[in-house]
Amino acid sequence: MDLNEILQDIKNGKLDLETAEGQIRSMGFVSYSNIAKIDTHRQSRTGIMEAVLAEGKEPADVVEIVKVQVAETGRALITRVSEKHLKALQTSFSSSELEWNARACLAVVHDGTPAPRSGGVVGIISAGTADVPVAEEARVVASEMGCKTISIYDVGVAGIHRLIPELQKLKAKNPGALVVAAGREGTLPTVVSGLVDVPVIGLPVSTGYGAGGKGEAALLSMLQSCSIISVVNIDAGFVAGAFAARIANLIAAGAGKEKLE
Repeated sequence: MDLNEILQDIKNGKLDLETAEGQIRSMGFVSYSNIAKIDTHRQSRTGIMEAVLAEGKEPADVVEIVKVQVAETGRALITRVSEKHLKALQTSFSSSELEWNARACLAVVHDGTPAPRSGGVVGIISAGTADVPVAEEARVVASEMGCKTISIYDVGVAGIHRLIPELQKLKAKNPGALVVAAGREGTLPTVVSGLVDVPVIGLPVSTGYGAGGKGEAALLSMLQSCSIISVVNIDAGFVAGAFAARIANLIAAGAGKEKLE
């Protein structure tokens, strides 16, 4: 029984909520030895994709977890990939199966299954070139969740005149949400939020040094924003990209429903 069947049985009164909850919790994961349970049902259950965090894991375990994920879903996203993790992945998967983003230290492994296409659109903006690696993580995540992505890099407040023409091009693409990555004092998301009519996710980056360095000033600045923004943790590109994609995908789904009606 899949999730749709369970929901239908609830609707028809054939299943009570407590039993349904138990059935849902028991489905959609695959155990790999005694150290990992891969959540293959997360995308359909929550709208947020499952990903493999390589950091802190042995390369051999990452490879085996990825193999299980690909066998179940066709694609696997691996974040925080170190040199030793990358070497293990390159040894285990062919160049046609492995996509590597060196800036983001992020990999995608697949069996030929294409990434989904939802119709959602996400804009990714970085304040400086040094913020691009974290912005790229957000971009790839949003793309893997089905969204078209548009990137605008190096348009920070030190030369704010660079932002305006690029922002006009971005707005023409009708994004459902924007991720704005910035380090140092982290002002850019607040500025962008005051100029656009879509949700902005502030992504503080651990660039900068001295007092308030390592992203701390950027995080606090975004939390104190006068404009309305949502803020994720320092260097949390995956979270920012996934959150933006979730918003954009819901908008795209709603627009599709309106067309059908």
